[in-house]
Amino acid sequence: MKIKRISGALGAEITGVDLTQNLSVGLAEDIRAIFLDHNVIFLKNQPLTSLQFINFAKTMGTPVEYPFVKGFEDFPEIIEVKKLEHEKINFGGVWHSDTTYLDCPPMGSMLLSKEIPPYGGDTLFACQYAAYEALSDTMQRLLNGLQGISSSANADVSKTREDRIKSDGMESTPKSFSCAHPVVRTHPETGRKALYVNVAHTAGIEGLTNAESASLLSFLFEHQVKPEFTCRWTWESNCLAFWDNRCTQHNPINDYHGFKRVMHRITLQGDKPV
Repeated sequence: MKIKRISGALGAEITGVDLTQNLSVGLAEDIRAIFLDHNVIFLKNQPLTSLQFINFAKTMGTPVEYPFVKGFEDFPEIIEVKKLEHEKINFGGVWHSDTTYLDCPPMGSMLLSKEIPPYGGDTLFACQYAAYEALSDTMQRLLNGLQGISSSANADVSKTREDRIKSDGMESTPKSFSCAHPVVRTHPETGRKALYVNVAHTAGIEGLTNAESASLLSFLFEHQVKPEFTCRWTWESNCLAFWDNRCTQHNPINDYHGFKRVMHRITLQGDKPV
C-alpha cells in the first residue's frame, strides 16, 4: 500500500489496495488511520458491486440511510447521486458537510463513481481544522461556545435535491429538519478543533440577532473555503472517495451540462457534535 498526498491541506490517494477483496483487520485499521490523518482518501480502480461497497463501508463504520432519497431495494444505505443529461442543477452542488441538520450527523461519507462525464464534475474538499487554526486567537475565543442552527430547508441547497426527491424521494420523510450544533466542534477521535458551519445548512447562530449572525457567518463561509484549505479531485470510473464529515466540507462542481454523472453514496453513522 502506498500513500500520495493530494494537497498541503488535506487529501491522500491510496494505491495497492483491492477493495473487491475482504480486508484484513490490520489493513482496515491502516486505511482508517490514513483517513483520520488526511481527512479525505481516494482509491482508484475499484469496480465494486453494491455488496462489496457496503462491506467495505462496514469496515469503516456503520452505514445509515439518507433521509431524503430512497436507497437501493437490497441495499437501502446506498443511494444514487446523479445528474442526467437534461438537468441543470447537480445534487448537493454547494459547499457543505452532509446533513448537519440532524442531531447526529454522519461521521463520514463514501462516493463511488459509476458513470462520469467526459470532462468536469470534479469535487472540491476543504479542511476545517486548517480553517479554524488560521483564525486569530480572539476570533477562536469568540466562536468557542456558540451554537449554529442548521436547517435542511435552506433554499440554496434544498433546490439541489429537488430532481432526486421527485424521482427517488422518501415518502415518509419530514419536509425539513433543524438542529443546533457547536460552531467549533472537537473531533471525537483526533481531539482537534474544526469549524462546523456551512453555507448550505447553517441558517443562524443562537443568541445573536439575524444581522449579527449574517455578518459573522458571511465571514466564516468565505474564510473556511479559501484555496489554501482545499484539494480538488478529478474523477475516473470506479474511483472511491471517503471523507470525514466532522472536519471537512465538499462541493461538487457543476460544469458538465448535457452529460450524465452517476455516483453511489453511503453515509456512516456519527455522534452528536460537541
